Amino acid sequence: MPLAERIGEYVMGQAVIWTDDTPIRTLAPGNGKTRVSRFWCYAVDPRPYAGPGHPAGFYRYSADRKGERPRGHLEGFSGYLHTDAFAGYEALYRANGNQPPRVTHVACMAHARRKIFDVFNVTKSPIAEEALRRIQELYVIEAEINGRPADQRQAERQERSKPLLGALHDWLVEQRRRLSGKAPLGKAFQYALSRWDALSRYVEDGRLSIDNNLAERLLRDIAMIRKNFLFLGSDRGGERAAAIYTIIQSAELNSLNPEAYLADVLDRMAHGHPINRLDELLPWNFHLPLAAAA
Repeated sequence: MPLAERIGEYVMGQAVIWTDDTPIRTLAPGNGKTRVSRFWCYAVDPRPYAGPGHPAGFYRYSADRKGERPRGHLEGFSGYLHTDAFAGYEALYRANGNQPPRVTHVACMAHARRKIFDVFNVTKSPIAEEALRRIQELYVIEAEINGRPADQRQAERQERSKPLLGALHDWLVEQRRRLSGKAPLGKAFQYALSRWDALSRYVEDGRLSIDNNLAERLLRDIAMIRKNFLFLGSDRGGERAAAIYTIIQSAELNSLNPEAYLADVLDRMAHGHPINRLDELLPWNFHLPLAAAA
């Protein structure tokens, strides 16, 4: 647990975070039934913009999905937050008196695209197909600049992506006027337009991403695991699971063998590794030969 918390401190100290959540069932004590709880993932990865630091994933468990949960997790965070449109984050984006907001929302283009794709998949609408084509142009640029320094990414986006975004916005507005507000495609377009500032914010800073896929990928294992067991045994078990996910996923992100890493970390802690030297056990400080020996 101390090691997972130290990884969490590192993640929350970064200027850009990606986050998402996923449901998990937990045994409700006393009545033999289960209730829906959540795992939350807070991730960082400087590799796409050749930045300093290390990739890591920090997981938290909560007994429900109330907005106070992520707000509590992010209490000390200040910077850009990649996330979906969950209303629980809204309070973080508001100014506090004379103080500007400490968290800036970066919305997920993949979410907006998915809603349009779902309509196209059913209706084969040429308007939906054109929207997908225009969004794909933005992703082509992102693929080309992946791994470049942040200043180069920002310059490319300002020159190439920003005009495409402006044209896409005007086209969506025009098409939205022609569509019923109750039509599925009209709803999909309105989803994007109502979040346009946050959707297009990624062109302002080369450290940002066009989508929130990093956090979604780091929750995919949990979504798969849900098929292999019925529920968590308790809230305390959920907190322990979150700590294990934090350590294992962070090890994988740093190209470690997670089994060897975890075995060596547990062995060192069991034999009195000093708490004031905990940073030596962080995945990015861990020495591969030691993991191989373990």
